[in-house]
Amino acid sequence: MKNEVLDVSDNRALPFEIDAAISFMPYIRYLEKRVSEEQSLKSSFYQIILDHFKNNKLPEGDIPIEETHRYKDFLEYIFNSLSAPLSSESKLAWGMSFPLNPRVFYGTDLLYEMLGSKTPGTQGPFEIQKKPEDYQRERMHMVYTMILRRLYNFQVPVKIQQIHAWTNPETGLLRYYEVLVSPEFVEITPTKPLPTLNFVEIYTHFSEENGHLMLEKVLPLSMFRFRGFAVIAVSDVTSKMAVENIKKIRLNRKPGDTPGRYQRVIQSLKTLVQSNNIEFDLFPFVRVNGQAVYGYEQAGTGILFQIWGENRLTPEEFRRQAEGYASKPNSFFSPDIFGEDEQKLSWLAPFRQANVCSLALIPLFVDQKPVGVLCMHTWVGEKFDEKTLGQLDMAFGPVAQLLQIYIEEFNLELENIIKEKFTSIQPAVQWKFNEAAWHYLHRRKKSLPEVTENISFFDVYPLYGAIDIRNSTAERNIAIKADLGQYLELLNGTLDAVAPFDRSSLMQEIRFHCSKWQRAIQEGELNSTSENNLNTFLNEESKNYLIHLATQDPRTTALIDDYIALTHPALGEVHKHRQALDQSMELINTAVNGYFEREKDGLQQSYPCYFEKFRTDGIEYDIYIGQSISPDKPFNHFHLKNLRLWQLSSMIEVARLTNNLLTEIPKELHTTQLIFVHNHMIDISFRADERKFDVEGAYNIRYQMIKKRIDKVRIKNSQERLTQPDTIALIYFHHRDIEDYLPFIQYLQESGSLKPDVEELELEDLQGLSGLRALRMGIVY
Repeated sequence: MKNEVLDVSDNRALPFEIDAAISFMPYIRYLEKRVSEEQSLKSSFYQIILDHFKNNKLPEGDIPIEETHRYKDFLEYIFNSLSAPLSSESKLAWGMSFPLNPRVFYGTDLLYEMLGSKTPGTQGPFEIQKKPEDYQRERMHMVYTMILRRLYNFQVPVKIQQIHAWTNPETGLLRYYEVLVSPEFVEITPTKPLPTLNFVEIYTHFSEENGHLMLEKVLPLSMFRFRGFAVIAVSDVTSKMAVENIKKIRLNRKPGDTPGRYQRVIQSLKTLVQSNNIEFDLFPFVRVNGQAVYGYEQAGTGILFQIWGENRLTPEEFRRQAEGYASKPNSFFSPDIFGEDEQKLSWLAPFRQANVCSLALIPLFVDQKPVGVLCMHTWVGEKFDEKTLGQLDMAFGPVAQLLQIYIEEFNLELENIIKEKFTSIQPAVQWKFNEAAWHYLHRRKKSLPEVTENISFFDVYPLYGAIDIRNSTAERNIAIKADLGQYLELLNGTLDAVAPFDRSSLMQEIRFHCSKWQRAIQEGELNSTSENNLNTFLNEESKNYLIHLATQDPRTTALIDDYIALTHPALGEVHKHRQALDQSMELINTAVNGYFEREKDGLQQSYPCYFEKFRTDGIEYDIYIGQSISPDKPFNHFHLKNLRLWQLSSMIEVARLTNNLLTEIPKELHTTQLIFVHNHMIDISFRADERKFDVEGAYNIRYQMIKKRIDKVRIKNSQERLTQPDTIALIYFHHRDIEDYLPFIQYLQESGSLKPDVEELELEDLQGLSGLRALRMGIVY
């Protein structure tokens, strides 16, 4: 035991302006109470201590810290009464300190060794060095926590953890220890009456950085006396802190800091096993299209990247080796891979060539899926055994999580390249983008010229469908005319009502324009330009005038406020026709879009296809299917026929869906259903500038041109539009184009989905197009 004064804080503790002193009396009163209560042999021991105190006439008052050495025998009694009976003094870090001041005056040799060997200012690589102000703030929190608990019986939500780090002279690595301070033998005596406190406010704010400041105002430390001593216990928490540091790296990672992140992990693993001679390496399992590929971040010595990486193995060789190991990820350990048995393992030859001696390979898992390998090894001349390997057990989980994060970041980097260079893509074609992005990333990591590959699919069948809202443009014009007419009528009435209060020329000019616009609407003279001018007149000129008038003459305020409310852009009555139309169109399009969203995943079950929707006044879609979409799955004409049957069936379902909405939508609207049959394969390529697929080649472009011109096509020699509500229109060029559809039409007729009659129609010639024909079928609701 030692009886020396040692500042645990490295002289970072600022002086406290408090009335505090060392005293044995709190401990004596504690013993007296225990003697009266204790029934075991401990009572005799406690009585011996009390007798020693009285017989030697030890002071009952304050004891200067410099004079504590005079009571060494009594201090030893205190140590033996407070420590575990069977604990060894040489293995116990225990001591006594001044109350509320980090100065130890008595303790075990181990305590002084641990606290005295710490280099001043030493800190762990993952800790923020505490400034004197930070240390002072922690002490203040601890003092007020004790005051509130002792004098107010109130437990505050604050936990102060004192972790210190020092360098192990044998290994050069940090060791961590936790200092636990028990103030059980510190008595607090208020020198003034205690004030009433707001405990709700304390509970809410005390845990904040400067939460103690509010208590300093109502409970200054000057109103308390502190007598006694604190008991300090120090425990080695190196293993715990090494693992905690790995967890912090996972939680506090920063973008672009991957190499530094893993070097800190390696340093924590060395700290965990307390050996600088043991090396570590991490090898994540990253995949592209479900197949193993190289990772790029070297973590540790890089021995696994050196032996398993692309410098030794071709991508195909690496893939076979990685897939083989991932399918049966077994652990391996040998204290010496040059041993007789290990020489028989050919896969260890590259490690021996790299001068590796002891070797452990530990597969790491997240949710029972392998995410990588942790390699622990030494170079020739150094070894480790199973006991050292066992010290890593508690780190496996956090390291596995880090490897999982690396895998997720790798995949995210691929996705970001796809989104940046390509588009948001669908599962059916994602493999193509993954492949191109992997090639792009591979060249980037190897510092080669970055080349964006062309994404193309050749010889695919196109399928096109359109659901349009019948006469949407005409309905919109009717709604606009009705709303503007009502708007002008309301304005005219408001102007009539406020005219007696303003006989200015400006009033006359506003009323004149109002009447002029009313005549224009009644006579149908409104075009897009005049409509814009009218909106300017209503929303700016007349509105601003009325607002000005309301401020000038309070008698007009109520009338004008009513007008402003009725013309509110979102809630105003004068927008009801357009709002009803927009709401109805939105409900229809949402229902149709939702139907196709639900259907598109089911379409992939038979054969992968590219499905893309477009929103106009209605919903249009393009589908592309063919062997190049899914090279690994044989394509058959039956896959195309399945989609064509779906086209007809889905149009019937959409028509029924929108027809059922007629009772829900505020404006009655009907939809038309159109299918264009193009029975020839085309080529499509991804256009990086527009972030979408488009057709390639002059002949294929003609397909796109036809789609854009047929939406309002008429029947030949008539003014009747082909597309009509309650029907499906099927446009084609030659009879052979619809041979797949005819049996399906008959099937749907016989099953009661389509009406028995089918119209065969010739269509008008369009610009650059002639010879179009169509079938039109009625839908059964």
